[in-house]
Amino acid sequence: MKKIILDVDTGIDDALAISYAVHSPALEVLGITTTFGNITVEEATRNTVQILEFLGYSQIPVYAGAKRPLFRELKEKAKLFHGENGLGNIELPPPQTPVQKQEASAFMIEQARRHPGKLTIVTVGSMTNLAKAIRDEPEMTALVERVVVMGGAVTVPGNRTPVAEANICADPEAAELVFQSGIPVTMVGLDVTMQTLLTREHLALWREKGTDVSRLFADMCEFYMNAYAQVGNVRGCGLHDPLAVGVVIDPTFVTAVPMHVSVDTSGGLSDARTIGDRRKHPAAAANVDVCLEVDHERFVEHFLQNVF
Repeated sequence: MKKIILDVDTGIDDALAISYAVHSPALEVLGITTTFGNITVEEATRNTVQILEFLGYSQIPVYAGAKRPLFRELKEKAKLFHGENGLGNIELPPPQTPVQKQEASAFMIEQARRHPGKLTIVTVGSMTNLAKAIRDEPEMTALVERVVVMGGAVTVPGNRTPVAEANICADPEAAELVFQSGIPVTMVGLDVTMQTLLTREHLALWREKGTDVSRLFADMCEFYMNAYAQVGNVRGCGLHDPLAVGVVIDPTFVTAVPMHVSVDTSGGLSDARTIGDRRKHPAAAANVDVCLEVDHERFVEHFLQNVF
């Protein structure tokens, strides 16, 4: 089993990723850390505990993390796609499980030291917690087996700006710090996640299943799909965060290409763009494995069979 920490800003696709991860026999979820992005870190922490309790996995510890970017102001919440509360405005019972007192980045460091060379960190929100961990403990780059990032867009347009993906845009300096740190990184960006599709037909099957969990996720994802329809995608929604978890479960879901990736932190029109350089040049030494192809049918089938 792969030992993972899942770092989330729990909106709707984060909730799907959490459920996919905790139900996977291939993964041991050591803990879930929270950050800002889709919503505030306080809301992300609440949502994470609520989802875990609803799924029956309240024993998995939750660690609250960064409240704001390393250097910038906090951006607005993604209310169009995730609703006011981050879960499509669907209310869950108030959380009962206490959040851990240890800070998220400190938990990452602790687990990296405890499991040297065997820990995978999956980030599906801003990378601020991981950037803080690397800044506080430079040995993180050698202790962590791999970081799998849902973020970036190298060959396709962005979804937060014409060139920038939302998770990178949340804290570009944190992403740049992680990419240039030397830690092994796989980028699961819009290049591949936009090729995955959860459809309304899938939601109908979840409703037919008739469990509390399947109905909850169907209702949340209907909100998500309605938001997608407003921006032109009427067929369904991308499985962004679940694909990052899927790549840890089975790396053959994707084809990745090593390249040098940097993040534009200029603050200009191309701010937060992830720039991939494939040149065989000393100044462009590969630092990230960028996923460019995905076996989307096989991945979606696996996700549907294992999400709950």
